[in-house]
Amino acid sequence: MISKINGKLFADMIIQGAQNLSNNADLVDSLNVYPVPDGDTGTNMNLTITSGREEVENNLSQNIGELGKTFSKGLLMGARGNSGVILSQLFRGFCKNIETEAEITAQQLAASLQAGVETAYKAVMKPVEGTILTVAKDAAQAAVDKAETSNDCIEVMESTIEAAEKSLNNTPNLLAVLKEVGVVDSGGKGLLSVYEGFLKGLNGETIEASKPKLDTDTLVNDEHDFHGVINTEDIVYGYCTEMMVRFGKDKKPFKEEEFRQDMSEFGDSLLVINDDEIVKVHVHTEYPGQVFNYGQQYGELIKLKVENMREQHREVIRKEANNHKHETPQTVETAIITISMGDGISELFKSMGATHIISGGQTMNPSTEDIVKVIEQSECKRAIILPNNKNILMASEQAAEIVDAEAVVIPTKSVPQGIAALFQFDADSSLEDNKSHMVNALDVVKSGSVTFAVRDTKIDGVEIKKDEFMGLAEDKIITCDADQYTATKQLLEAMLSEDSEILTIIAGEDSKQQITDQLTEWVESTYPDVEIENHNGQQPIYQYLFAVE
Repeated sequence: MISKINGKLFADMIIQGAQNLSNNADLVDSLNVYPVPDGDTGTNMNLTITSGREEVENNLSQNIGELGKTFSKGLLMGARGNSGVILSQLFRGFCKNIETEAEITAQQLAASLQAGVETAYKAVMKPVEGTILTVAKDAAQAAVDKAETSNDCIEVMESTIEAAEKSLNNTPNLLAVLKEVGVVDSGGKGLLSVYEGFLKGLNGETIEASKPKLDTDTLVNDEHDFHGVINTEDIVYGYCTEMMVRFGKDKKPFKEEEFRQDMSEFGDSLLVINDDEIVKVHVHTEYPGQVFNYGQQYGELIKLKVENMREQHREVIRKEANNHKHETPQTVETAIITISMGDGISELFKSMGATHIISGGQTMNPSTEDIVKVIEQSECKRAIILPNNKNILMASEQAAEIVDAEAVVIPTKSVPQGIAALFQFDADSSLEDNKSHMVNALDVVKSGSVTFAVRDTKIDGVEIKKDEFMGLAEDKIITCDADQYTATKQLLEAMLSEDSEILTIIAGEDSKQQITDQLTEWVESTYPDVEIENHNGQQPIYQYLFAVE
């Protein structure tokens, strides 16, 4: 029995909670409703709580109130994505409730979980049931009920977990799209992982890491560390190669030591992680094909990735050369900050008046701190933030509340909306007038995108096959087809009408010029009154982004 929790014990709970979420991050990511290659709920929640964990590990205190302030600050600044922001708000309310305490009882533990729920619900403009909020609410209520009859913090935490799991399993009954796709809420699963880790910490147990510990300082982008590499030719092993192998019954038996030894012959920077069903491999090599061929001896290849590090190094050199031309941070009266997901899109935003660009978007949402730093370094008096992604909206709003500058967020949920809003900016107008005009512009643009499916499913009445191309109008999947041109054309048929005036085509890094030309010719012949603007956005993941006005 544990009747009271002090700072040291709470730190143990946080560390184990963060570790358990880290171990389950990939699983949480896989629960993403839409089969797009950017399901990042687990990643965002993991990065968020890892930021809080690191603050706690660097500022340990026996006083739970003081430790709570440290944890809350780390979560706040490290929050990424809507799921990460909600997680930070849950524990912001929790920690606010204990800030004057040296240690807390079972009753205070339950009351703090309830306080966290109230804070999180207030932070979300339109709370939706069947999400992480519902799981948190049901779990907190169970904790409060248990605390009426028990003084044992362990029993309260056990009741919390039991209710959270029951609530999580019920989320498909509250949110129709979850039932249609056949998954539970991903954010709720992430929160359950944290609570399960909390209980382990309370019991003095340690959760072993199933993957290397995250370093939040190195996760701003996905580029490799080329520190000390002067010439591209100095890179001995040029391809960063990753694979996952699902073991087969009739295949070569897996022996970790033998597998690791054999893999080390292919190159360096080797990382091997396995369980009873799957092995994950990361290695730098000259011959990716040989790595894959070796892996197939053990079973089916289910995920492959190869990156040319020499080309990445050349790009780093080009960027550094360009940065040297602008070594002095740009300071402005009014900072216009946009989140961008491709070099071409960044240049387009700059040409339209954006003063600061934050790289991010679908695959890596910037944290609250990333946005705060840009505003502070700009030394601006006023700031306008365009997140250009619904999953960056809450972090942007959180950043706007923290900074000293007068800051507003234009709720842009896509790059096309960001472009439309920027067109309305007037340097001679007040911040409020600019906000009004920029927000109004969002209603006149329709956004579309083309990407590929990461799994088979059925959603919005559309049959989806893994690796086929999907066309999305706003967030609704319109079409799916194995042929990229067919899928894209069908999307544009759904987006364009006789009233359409302008079509903006933003081609991604995986688009094909031949298809872009075909699409342009088709639109010109089918909708002769529509003006077409073509841009090379160079964005990853999305072959095309469209704006229709």
